[in-house]
Amino acid sequence: MANRLHFGPEDLLRCRFAVSPLWETQEAVRMLSRPERYGYHKAWLRRIREAAAGLDLRPLWLLMPQRGYAPDFFCLAPAGPEPSFEEEIARVRATPADAAHTDIRLALADTPGALDSATGRAMLADPEQAVRDLADLLEKTWRLLVEPEWPRLRALLAADVAYHSRRLAQVGFERVVGELSPRLSWTDSTLTIAGPAAHHERVLGGQGLVLMPSVFAWPNVVSGYEPPWQPAVIYPARGIGSLWTATPDVAPDALARLLGRTRADVLCALDEPAGTSALARRLGLALSSVSGHLQVLRSAGLLTSRRYGHEVLYERTALGIALATGGSSGTGRD
Repeated sequence: MANRLHFGPEDLLRCRFAVSPLWETQEAVRMLSRPERYGYHKAWLRRIREAAAGLDLRPLWLLMPQRGYAPDFFCLAPAGPEPSFEEEIARVRATPADAAHTDIRLALADTPGALDSATGRAMLADPEQAVRDLADLLEKTWRLLVEPEWPRLRALLAADVAYHSRRLAQVGFERVVGELSPRLSWTDSTLTIAGPAAHHERVLGGQGLVLMPSVFAWPNVVSGYEPPWQPAVIYPARGIGSLWTATPDVAPDALARLLGRTRADVLCALDEPAGTSALARRLGLALSSVSGHLQVLRSAGLLTSRRYGHEVLYERTALGIALATGGSSGTGRD
C-alpha cells in the first residue's frame, strides 16, 4: 500500500522544511505506547520514566490508532519554519468544535473499541471540552517530557534541515526526497510514500508540501493533513542513532597542536551543522568560550554560518573538512 501526492508546477515552488515542537510532543506520546519503537530512545525513556508515570495519556492514545486516521487538529503542520510550542498549542485550542468532532470520530473509528468507550463517547458529546482537555494534556506532556530535552532535539532537527536544504540546492527535489527515506520515491511529478497505511491519493493543488524531520517518528514516514490543511511528510531525522549517547569528538593530536586542543575539538564536533549552545552542551564548555572559538575558526575560513530561526548554525568549509578528517575532501555522507 502507498500514499501518493501529486504535484503541479506551483507545488514545487512551495515546498519547505519546518521543525515542530508540537509534532515531537504528540509523536513522543505515540511512541510511549509502542515498545517496538523504543530502539534509539532507551536513554530518554529512563530519564522520563518517573514523570511519564504521573501522566494519564490514555485519551491521546485512544486517538492514535496503529493503522488508520489520526486527528489533524492536534498536530498541525507548522505555519512557519520553527514556531514555538506556545504558538502551536494556541492553534490547537482554536480548533472549531465541528472540525474536532469530525477528526475525533474518524480516529476513534480506527481504534478497536474506542467509539464505545466512555472516554470516546464523552469526546464526541462535547468536542469543545475535548479540545481543551487534549490541549492541556499535550501541554503538560511537553513541559514534563519533551521541553527539558528540546535544546538537544532542536539541534538535531535544525541540523537535518540545514543539511537537506543544502542538498536541495545541490541536487534538486527528486534526489532529496529519496535521501530523506527509502520509503519515499518520486516519479512523474508524484511523491509516493510506501508503508502499511491504506492507499490514499491527494492532488496538492498549489498548496505545496511541508517536510518535517522528526526524532520520535522513527522508523516511520508519515504523510498527513487533509484539506484545508497544508499537506506534510514527516520523516526520521538524520543522526538519531547517537542522539542520546553522543560523546564529544576528540581532535587528533596533530590538529590540536596546530589549532589548540579546545579549538580543534570544536572543529571536529561539527560533523553536522550546529549552533553555539548545542556545541557548548556537547563539549561541556562555557558558551562564551565556544562562541569565541567559532568566530576564530570562521575568520580563518574553516567554518561558514547561516541563520536558522533565532539561531546561527555553523558548518565546516571544504578546508575545515580537510583539516578535521585528515585530508578528505568530503564528509562521506552524500
